[in-house]
Amino acid sequence: MVASRKCRIELAALVFLGLAGCARGPESSAPPTLVGAWRASVQFRGGALAPIKDLEFLYVFNAGGTMTESSNYDATPPVPPAYGEWRQTGPDRFVAKYVFFTTSPPTDVKSLAAGGGWAPAGSGVLTERITMAPDGRSYRSSITLEMFDPAGKAVEGGGEAVVRAARAGF
Repeated sequence: MVASRKCRIELAALVFLGLAGCARGPESSAPPTLVGAWRASVQFRGGALAPIKDLEFLYVFNAGGTMTESSNYDATPPVPPAYGEWRQTGPDRFVAKYVFFTTSPPTDVKSLAAGGGWAPAGSGVLTERITMAPDGRSYRSSITLEMFDPAGKAVEGGGEAVVRAARAGF
Protein backbone atom coordinates (compact mmCIF):
# COMPACT_ATOMS: atom_id res chain seq x y z
CA MET A 1 0.00 0.00 0.00
CA VAL A 2 2.88 2.37 0.75
CA ALA A 3 4.40 1.67 -2.69
CA SER A 4 1.04 2.26 -4.35
CA ARG A 5 0.59 5.59 -2.55
CA LYS A 6 4.15 6.63 -3.48
CA CYS A 7 3.47 5.83 -7.15
CA ARG A 8 0.26 7.91 -7.06
CA ILE A 9 2.14 10.86 -5.55
CA GLU A 10 4.90 10.59 -8.17
CA LEU A 11 2.29 10.33 -10.93
CA ALA A 12 0.43 13.36 -9.58
CA ALA A 13 3.69 15.33 -9.44
CA LEU A 14 4.52 14.41 -13.04
CA VAL A 15 1.04 15.40 -14.23
CA PHE A 16 1.28 18.69 -12.31
CA LEU A 17 4.70 19.47 -13.78
CA GLY A 18 3.46 18.55 -17.25
CA LEU A 19 0.44 20.81 -16.93
CA ALA A 20 2.60 23.61 -15.56
CA GLY A 21 4.77 23.32 -18.64
CA CYS A 22 1.71 23.51 -20.89
CA ALA A 23 0.48 26.61 -19.07
CA ARG A 24 3.64 28.45 -20.13
CA GLY A 25 2.73 27.87 -23.78
CA PRO A 26 4.89 26.56 -26.55
CA GLU A 27 8.54 27.50 -26.55
CA SER A 28 8.09 28.98 -30.05
CA SER A 29 5.99 31.86 -28.70
CA ALA A 30 8.84 34.27 -29.45
CA PRO A 31 8.21 36.47 -32.50
CA PRO A 32 9.42 35.02 -35.80
CA THR A 33 12.96 35.90 -36.76
CA LEU A 34 14.53 36.24 -40.19
CA VAL A 35 17.62 34.27 -39.12
CA GLY A 36 18.14 31.17 -41.25
CA ALA A 37 18.14 29.95 -44.85
CA TRP A 38 15.39 30.92 -47.30
CA ARG A 39 14.41 30.12 -50.90
CA ALA A 40 12.45 32.71 -52.86
CA SER A 41 10.80 33.27 -56.22
CA VAL A 42 11.45 36.78 -57.50
CA GLN A 43 9.63 38.60 -60.30
CA PHE A 44 10.83 41.99 -61.48
CA ARG A 45 8.14 44.22 -62.97
CA GLY A 46 10.57 46.48 -64.80
CA GLY A 47 14.21 46.93 -65.69
CA ALA A 48 16.80 44.56 -67.12
CA LEU A 49 15.63 41.56 -65.03
CA ALA A 50 11.90 41.79 -65.90
CA PRO A 51 12.08 39.24 -68.78
CA ILE A 52 13.35 36.52 -66.40
CA LYS A 53 10.30 34.50 -65.30
CA ASP A 54 12.02 31.81 -63.21
CA LEU A 55 14.38 33.89 -61.06
CA GLU A 56 15.08 32.40 -57.64
CA PHE A 57 17.14 33.68 -54.74
CA LEU A 58 18.73 31.69 -51.93
CA TYR A 59 19.37 33.71 -48.80
CA VAL A 60 21.14 33.20 -45.49
CA PHE A 61 20.28 35.77 -42.83
CA ASN A 62 22.79 35.58 -39.96
CA ALA A 63 22.04 36.37 -36.32
CA GLY A 64 24.55 39.24 -36.30
CA GLY A 65 22.68 41.16 -39.02
CA THR A 66 24.72 40.13 -42.07
CA MET A 67 23.35 38.19 -45.02
CA THR A 68 24.30 36.49 -48.29
CA GLU A 69 22.16 36.05 -51.40
CA SER A 70 22.74 33.96 -54.49
CA SER A 71 20.50 33.30 -57.48
CA ASN A 72 19.92 30.62 -60.07
CA TYR A 73 21.26 33.15 -62.62
CA ASP A 74 24.61 33.93 -60.92
CA ALA A 75 26.39 32.34 -63.91
CA THR A 76 24.48 34.34 -66.57
CA PRO A 77 26.69 36.39 -66.86
CA PRO A 78 29.04 35.23 -64.14
CA VAL A 79 28.63 37.31 -60.98
CA PRO A 80 29.47 36.54 -57.35
CA PRO A 81 26.78 36.28 -54.67
CA ALA A 82 25.43 39.43 -53.06
CA TYR A 83 26.44 40.41 -49.54
CA GLY A 84 24.73 42.81 -47.17
CA GLU A 85 23.01 43.55 -43.92
CA TRP A 86 19.51 43.27 -42.52
CA ARG A 87 17.61 44.61 -39.53
CA GLN A 88 14.18 44.42 -37.96
CA THR A 89 12.06 47.53 -38.48
CA GLY A 90 8.92 46.50 -36.58
CA PRO A 91 6.85 43.49 -35.55
CA ASP A 92 7.29 40.90 -38.34
CA ARG A 93 8.95 43.54 -40.56
CA PHE A 94 12.53 43.65 -41.79
CA VAL A 95 14.68 45.47 -44.31
CA ALA A 96 17.74 44.07 -46.07
CA LYS A 97 20.24 45.92 -48.24
CA TYR A 98 22.75 43.91 -50.24
CA VAL A 99 25.28 44.50 -53.02
CA PHE A 100 26.48 42.40 -55.94
CA PHE A 101 29.08 43.04 -58.64
CA THR A 102 28.34 42.89 -62.37
CA THR A 103 30.65 41.75 -65.15
CA SER A 104 31.08 42.35 -68.87
CA PRO A 105 31.93 39.65 -71.41
CA PRO A 106 35.42 39.14 -72.80
CA THR A 107 36.11 41.09 -75.97
CA ASP A 108 37.26 38.02 -77.89
CA VAL A 109 38.38 34.39 -77.55
CA LYS A 110 42.07 35.43 -77.54
CA SER A 111 41.57 37.42 -74.35
CA LEU A 112 40.14 34.30 -72.69
CA ALA A 113 43.15 32.25 -73.79
CA ALA A 114 45.46 34.91 -72.38
CA GLY A 115 43.88 34.62 -68.96
CA GLY A 116 41.30 37.35 -69.41
CA GLY A 117 37.70 36.79 -68.54
CA TRP A 118 34.60 38.55 -67.44
CA ALA A 119 35.81 42.02 -66.38
CA PRO A 120 34.23 44.13 -63.62
CA ALA A 121 31.39 46.25 -64.99
CA GLY A 122 29.82 47.87 -61.94
CA SER A 123 27.47 46.84 -59.18
CA GLY A 124 23.88 46.54 -58.12
CA VAL A 125 22.21 47.39 -54.82
CA LEU A 126 19.07 45.58 -53.74
CA THR A 127 16.87 46.97 -50.97
CA GLU A 128 14.26 44.49 -49.77
CA ARG A 129 11.32 45.28 -47.49
CA ILE A 130 10.09 42.08 -45.85
CA THR A 131 6.83 41.17 -44.11
CA MET A 132 7.04 37.88 -42.22
CA ALA A 133 4.05 35.52 -42.10
CA PRO A 134 2.67 35.01 -38.57
CA ASP A 135 4.01 31.43 -38.42
CA GLY A 136 7.56 32.57 -39.33
CA ARG A 137 7.82 29.97 -42.12
CA SER A 138 7.38 32.32 -45.10
CA TYR A 139 7.47 35.96 -46.09
CA ARG A 140 6.53 38.34 -48.86
CA SER A 141 8.59 41.32 -49.83
CA SER A 142 9.31 43.99 -52.40
CA ILE A 143 12.74 44.72 -53.85
CA THR A 144 14.16 47.87 -55.38
CA LEU A 145 17.21 47.32 -57.60
CA GLU A 146 19.63 50.15 -58.40
CA MET A 147 22.46 49.63 -60.92
CA PHE A 148 25.82 51.47 -61.01
CA ASP A 149 28.77 51.65 -63.41
CA PRO A 150 32.36 50.98 -62.21
CA ALA A 151 32.71 54.65 -61.16
CA GLY A 152 29.58 54.42 -58.97
CA LYS A 153 27.35 56.44 -61.32
CA ALA A 154 23.72 55.29 -61.53
CA VAL A 155 22.83 53.53 -64.79
CA GLU A 156 19.64 52.11 -66.29
CA GLY A 157 18.60 48.54 -65.64
CA GLY A 158 17.20 48.70 -62.12
CA GLY A 159 13.61 47.91 -61.28
CA GLU A 160 11.05 46.76 -58.76
CA ALA A 161 10.26 43.15 -57.84
CA VAL A 162 7.85 41.12 -55.73
CA VAL A 163 9.11 38.17 -53.71
CA ARG A 164 7.62 35.06 -52.11
CA ALA A 165 9.99 33.24 -49.81
CA ALA A 166 9.89 30.15 -47.61
CA ARG A 167 12.34 28.71 -45.14
CA ALA A 168 14.74 26.33 -46.85
CA GLY A 169 14.71 23.95 -43.85
CA PHE A 170 14.51 20.18 -43.84
